[in-house]
Amino acid sequence: SLLVKAVMLTLLLASLLSWFLIIQRSCVLRQRERQMNSFVQRFRGASDLLPLYRETTDSEKGIEPIFHAGLHAFNHLHPHTGSAADVVLEGVERALYVAISEQEVQLEKGLQFLATVGSVSPYIGLFGTVWGIMNSFIGLSQVQQATLSTVAPGIAEALIATAIGLFAAIPAVIAYNRFSSRSQTLLTRYYAFGNELQVRLHRTLHGKPLNLAAAA
Repeated sequence: SLLVKAVMLTLLLASLLSWFLIIQRSCVLRQRERQMNSFVQRFRGASDLLPLYRETTDSEKGIEPIFHAGLHAFNHLHPHTGSAADVVLEGVERALYVAISEQEVQLEKGLQFLATVGSVSPYIGLFGTVWGIMNSFIGLSQVQQATLSTVAPGIAEALIATAIGLFAAIPAVIAYNRFSSRSQTLLTRYYAFGNELQVRLHRTLHGKPLNLAAAA
């Protein structure tokens, strides 16, 4: 029937979009994880943060805009607060929180769609199944002699709708769970890096001042 075909087409489109998001988000997360590992090594191996600050910009995605936001806040607050280290570190902490929150939004892109496809697709396929079986029995009531060949096409069509619904839902659910876990792990590492950066800046405030004006 036309309705069951529309259900199949909807599920196929949802499946194609899901696979596009799965591939795209997988590449993004892999890139962010590699960037995190590389940048943390550079950060921990740098005795002076000025060269690293010059190399980063706040327009990039991942860990670098977080680092840039923290040092930019430090550069802005330190010359204007004198020896009030707590005020400087509080401002840096807020800047880091905002930057990490922006990255969290980026990491969650597409996950809502995968969750929707994973939860709704089986029910859409079930609707196509019910409709196909109903049409089969309606057609059966209009013939004098009921045979298997009379109802088999409609039932087969209905079962195909169910299979397509499961085919769309299962990868979406697996990908959603996997990406959610990886995103949460990456977000935790962002917060850990923010704490590590605050420790470095705290030491700077109680030791040699870090003049970032030269890096602007």
